[in-house]
Amino acid sequence: MTAVPALYPCTVTHVRTTPLRHTLRHRTYLWLVDPDRPPRLPRLLRPLARLDARDHFTGDQPSIRAGLDAFLAAHGVRLDGGRVLMLTHARVLGYVFNPLTLYWCHGPGGDLRCVVAEVHNTYGGRHCYLLRPDATGAAHAGKEFYVSPFFPVDGGYRMRLPPPGERLDLTVHLDREGGRAFTATVHGTLRTATPAALLRLALRHPWSTLTVSAAIRTHGIRLYLRGLPVQPRPDAHRIPENTP
Repeated sequence: MTAVPALYPCTVTHVRTTPLRHTLRHRTYLWLVDPDRPPRLPRLLRPLARLDARDHFTGDQPSIRAGLDAFLAAHGVRLDGGRVLMLTHARVLGYVFNPLTLYWCHGPGGDLRCVVAEVHNTYGGRHCYLLRPDATGAAHAGKEFYVSPFFPVDGGYRMRLPPPGERLDLTVHLDREGGRAFTATVHGTLRTATPAALLRLALRHPWSTLTVSAAIRTHGIRLYLRGLPVQPRPDAHRIPENTP
């Protein structure tokens, strides 16, 4: 199992195929951590990487692991103290946006029991999918959450989510009636999470999570200007004002 904490400089690519073709590609970096043992950084670098329980699951648990365990318990899953690997953006200078956070959840013997995919949209909403990948890392789930304003909540996801190693190689397809509508990929290479490595990545990708959020919104505006119709957001997917 990959030693953590680790960093993955990576390229994220979104390819929309219908009703028009559009590609978004950006470079960023992700953390791979054990949420029970978050990174311990020198004081001066802590603003560049903070993992906060309020950014995950219901946002009201005392820790990220507590939030994960509560979600799993609600779905009848127990890890019995097994290890978790979490792939995510950390807060950078107080800001974070995580389109997708993944949790590879193991039993005490190291067996992979499930993967949790936590999705955030740009409206402040979040939703978790409980996945049961096969031996190749392939998993399927029906779409249950409003993400892009240009897709309704229909269809299903086909994912390939092998545990990160020397390489990070993730794929998510959205299939709708008529075929594949959207594909997202993440490709990266492992780096040891030293202070020097973090500083280099932070200088190369300043405000990395803000850049991700801005890129998604900018490309959304471009799609709208190209005439792509906006799909109404279901009331069930609107966020109450007091939701974290």
